[in-house]
Amino acid sequence: MVVLTISSRVTSGYLFSPEAHLYKLHCFSDRYAEGISRRGNQAGVFVTKYRKTRKPEQQDGESYLHRNDAHGGISVIAVAPGSPNRTLSVTFILLIALAVHGPLLLMQLPAGSYDAYVHMFFASHYAHHWFNPWNPKWFAGFSQTTYPPLAHQLIALSSYIMGLSLGYMFVQLIAVLLLAVGIYRYARLWVDETAASYAALGSVFLGSLAMLVYQSGQLNTTLGAAITINGIPYFYRWLREARFGDLLKSFLITVSAAAVHHLTLVTIVLFSFPVIWLALVDRNNEAEGGEASTVGILVRAIVFGIISIAGIAAVLLPFWISFFNNPVTQAPIPHPSRTNYLLNLHNGLNFWIIPYGALILAIPFIFLRGTRERRLQPLFLGWWITTLIGLGGTTPVPHWLFGRFYYVFTYERFTFLATCMALPFAGLLAQRLIARFNTKAVVALWIAAAATFAMGVAWLTFSPIAVTPFDTNPIASFLNRDDHSKFRYLTLGFGSLFDKVSIDTSADSVDGDYNTARLLPEMTAYGAAKLDSAKYYGVSGMESLRAMLKHASQYGLKYIFVRDRYYEPLLAFAGWRPAETYDGGIVTLWVKDDVPPAQPMDLGTKPAAWEGLLWGTAPIGVAFLALLAVLLIPERRPASVPIEFPSSADVVLREAK
Repeated sequence: MVVLTISSRVTSGYLFSPEAHLYKLHCFSDRYAEGISRRGNQAGVFVTKYRKTRKPEQQDGESYLHRNDAHGGISVIAVAPGSPNRTLSVTFILLIALAVHGPLLLMQLPAGSYDAYVHMFFASHYAHHWFNPWNPKWFAGFSQTTYPPLAHQLIALSSYIMGLSLGYMFVQLIAVLLLAVGIYRYARLWVDETAASYAALGSVFLGSLAMLVYQSGQLNTTLGAAITINGIPYFYRWLREARFGDLLKSFLITVSAAAVHHLTLVTIVLFSFPVIWLALVDRNNEAEGGEASTVGILVRAIVFGIISIAGIAAVLLPFWISFFNNPVTQAPIPHPSRTNYLLNLHNGLNFWIIPYGALILAIPFIFLRGTRERRLQPLFLGWWITTLIGLGGTTPVPHWLFGRFYYVFTYERFTFLATCMALPFAGLLAQRLIARFNTKAVVALWIAAAATFAMGVAWLTFSPIAVTPFDTNPIASFLNRDDHSKFRYLTLGFGSLFDKVSIDTSADSVDGDYNTARLLPEMTAYGAAKLDSAKYYGVSGMESLRAMLKHASQYGLKYIFVRDRYYEPLLAFAGWRPAETYDGGIVTLWVKDDVPPAQPMDLGTKPAAWEGLLWGTAPIGVAFLALLAVLLIPERRPASVPIEFPSSADVVLREAK
């Protein structure tokens, strides 16, 4: 016995029967055409929704699944065990994600990434001073309200149980798992259940995800995108069905995503507009939630936009206060993602080819299906715009869209978003290849996915962006003893390990690793990201360092730890002397004897007590409410009609209401 389930989300599909018999079942109405056909030694059942009673002709060489897709149908009937195309369960996909990313995260491989210790540094402060966002450890004092706190607060909470480093890995794992679930739910808006499951599985092996997690350490980007994508299906249902539960869920999830990183606002816009277009395309499709008017959809989109803006403004109010009180006026800081990838092939490899991986082979299919099928056109346009933005300085599109903020963004995050948008197309392509080439296609797709992910992880070896690890414990120990923390310090040549020193010591530094928070004039006047890597920014970087050395007494800067001998002549000329060496002479401590103890600096407005209270409750609170809403507010479950097949009785397939 074979059971078919037809629901309100079911508009087309097929099922292969293990018997080699031709079963006949036909039912034509003004909207539906069902039937059975035999292909080779297998019998297939298909159920397709049409606007007319006409049954479309099948192209030679295509299965019913392909024919239905070509006419805008969505395959949703589960495939029998013997068939090559089968829907993968979300549980299976999550287990694959755990198997792939779990060991790498337990090995703490992302700890060597560019930004991982930055996030741990912010989280370390929240773990000790939850309601006080003022942090004196960087830039002679700065407010952490300049950076939305949700990801860092989650790490801080996790650190109480498993420590800071494992807490970071745990939150990163949550982001990976949320992304897989989100891609599945997002892809279901565009393609059938089987293709969506393939898309979700593909998200586990994205080269762009591997690059962001294991090379760049951009937890904020991956977590913010994962939360955003999970909220988009609720937004679509709000547009189509006007259910308050969907509005509430999409609102809370969207605000939670914005609380991860302020640039998530761009992610929300890029993913929302194609869905608004899709809702307009589906406005007369009863299977997609009933008929809806164009005006109604647009009004609901505006309502969602207004309340979301208000919610984000309220939850992140301390951020906006800090932003307007201390606007970013610093000189632009160069970043390789803003270069022309055609003229700099290494950057093209690093920021586009390796992140895309085997998805590059799917681009012709994306153009073919995305331009020809009406329901896929919104997704195609969203993907195309995001891809152009992700190319950085290769095209003028980012300049046109962002204006002067072009120099604030880095563009590898947009390539990641573009690959996420490409996954529903990739799922469709995988479904078609498996249906046509069976096991050969399955093997080829697994190899392509594994190679894409492996290359993204291995790129750390071919193109390292972090310094060779060394022991920073003696440096932290020196700063923590004998009242050395009364003075400020600086590191040169430490790379991301400067952030680790900042975590381990109670001393303050004039340097820092978060550009937006910088208020020291010696840094904002020059286009250098941080003093630790001044030489890589040419004249601007060295001038910034020279200005800081000149004002050492003003800032209480007494200790400089040097791992790069390039800077030693400048230090000697400025009146510093070597005092100690660490780690077998790799690191040298330079001191200046006539520097007074450091004093608090009045460079920015410290957050008020009420801002600290709001900062410590609103972001984490709205995330908790979003989780409760998803778990407790029931979703509309489509009714199902089980039927036996084959059946001696007359059987009518009809859509459940």
